[in-house]
Amino acid sequence: MPEPTPGRVAVITGASCGIGAATARALHADGYRVALLARRLDRIDALAAELGDGALAIGADVTDRGELVTAAGRVQDEFGGADVLVNNAGTMLLGPFSSEQRDDYHRMIEVNLLGAITATEVFLSQLESGGGDLVNISSVAGRTARAGNGVYAATKWGLNGWSESLRQELLPDIRVTLIEPGIVDTELPTHITHEATRQAVQQGYDAATVKPEEIAEVIAFALSRPRHLVINEILLRPATQLG
Repeated sequence: MPEPTPGRVAVITGASCGIGAATARALHADGYRVALLARRLDRIDALAAELGDGALAIGADVTDRGELVTAAGRVQDEFGGADVLVNNAGTMLLGPFSSEQRDDYHRMIEVNLLGAITATEVFLSQLESGGGDLVNISSVAGRTARAGNGVYAATKWGLNGWSESLRQELLPDIRVTLIEPGIVDTELPTHITHEATRQAVQQGYDAATVKPEEIAEVIAFALSRPRHLVINEILLRPATQLG
């Protein structure tokens, strides 16, 4: 397997837990310098301390463009710019479609879809300058909608369509890869505000057999491929899925 270019820089949003934190560990082990972006600064500070040299924690909310611009400036100043952007930040606020859930709908759209779009826009010039990689973390919900996950699925369908457009538009300067996991053993269900839905979804996640580290391995593998190999999308569908 080809080794990654020494010192490549990966920016990972939602790096405080789950797939984001696992991806930071995997890429750092492969020789990347990693910029960890998340709202929960205490968590990414701890992860950066765990990883040591070549890890930078930056508190940033993907729904706040100003914070992302500041983060991009720090990545440029301290690491010389980003070669990889992993749009991982996301939330899954499932529940019945009703006015009572409207705040959850807005939050999912702002984080899952607009957050990825804004982060990419902000880091685009850095990625273009070095022939970069954009990795978008979607979901099998971007292909299959279920009762109770309509707006979540809409954000993932939107992410999929946007990623396909970018793939065509940005090549050969930037390679776009779309990752679509099913249920992964993460804390996503704990964010659900609708109690009955949270309990039902948590049961499925308690039985999850796919770990964040396995998704991180897939991301690291995709990034290790020669750039002339374009990986459009990777679908990871377990036998049982809710996500």
